[in-house]
Amino acid sequence: MGSMQGFAPATPSAHDHYSGKRSLGEPRAIDMVVPCPVRDWTPAVTSDEAAAMRSALERGNVLHFPGLDFPLDVREQRFLDARWSDGKTKNINLRATETRVRGAVGQPADLRDLATLIERYAGAAERLVLALFPDYGPHLKRAGTSLRPAEIAGRPVSWRKDDTRLHVDAFPSNPLHGQRLLRVFHNVDPDAPRVWRIGEPFADFAERFVPKTRGLLPGQSWLMHKLHITKRLRSEYDHRMLQLHDLAKADLVYQRTAPQQTFEFAPGATWVVFSDQALHAAMRGRAMMEQTFYLDPAAVADRTHSPEAVLSRILNRPMLPAQR
Repeated sequence: MGSMQGFAPATPSAHDHYSGKRSLGEPRAIDMVVPCPVRDWTPAVTSDEAAAMRSALERGNVLHFPGLDFPLDVREQRFLDARWSDGKTKNINLRATETRVRGAVGQPADLRDLATLIERYAGAAERLVLALFPDYGPHLKRAGTSLRPAEIAGRPVSWRKDDTRLHVDAFPSNPLHGQRLLRVFHNVDPDAPRVWRIGEPFADFAERFVPKTRGLLPGQSWLMHKLHITKRLRSEYDHRMLQLHDLAKADLVYQRTAPQQTFEFAPGATWVVFSDQALHAAMRGRAMMEQTFYLDPAAVADRTHSPEAVLSRILNRPMLPAQR
């Protein structure tokens, strides 16, 4: 790993990061991406380095590791082709408790090789997170791992599923009850960048849209669970987060004019983010790998900027039950 001397990212603020003049209707420029000189999936970092990265992550920054490559061998490179996808979903994925990939087509031997590749990435991503954020370890649960071999741009989807629009991640059928979504992305395409837009800090975003959200109706959570719309009872936190996801995607003026930056993650780059907190939109690119972790909110050192804390402040009541 290269030296991280002087690595101390500032608190992100859409207001602090504005620079230069802009025309009416032009988005304010911000800088939410923090470069980190980590080059190994099991890096040795000092406590100060780890604390700086953790602070940046928990404040909503995107941690960018431009030198952290995940090279594929010759046989694995064949999977960087959309023909392996069944075309029904955007991902070829492997669930944490399974050994067979979903969303893929091919001969059994090929599918086993594909599962081996995705599992290898899952292991690398987990080693990275545990090395950089050891305090997360006891509170971390590995979720799904995916390979996304299809080009994002031009994919025909509904506006709700259009990930080229700025949004925070929230699950309609799988209430998280405050669990954080920690994600490790890698651009495995050897030829082209993965292009993202990254939006304003969550607190600024929430101030705009939370007043437009509504709470659960009496019995609504119970009924959705009984009808198998949700896998368990939906909390008010999940209900509000889903509305924030939809409100942002539906507001085309916000998409065009909100404070944001466009960033290209080069081939071989890795980035880590709380995707339930950082507004993001994937604009262009293919052949990306992604690992999701669920993190107990109690593991977050500075919860001031977490979605749950921000919503609680704005609504003046707790979004989650008190911790025992």
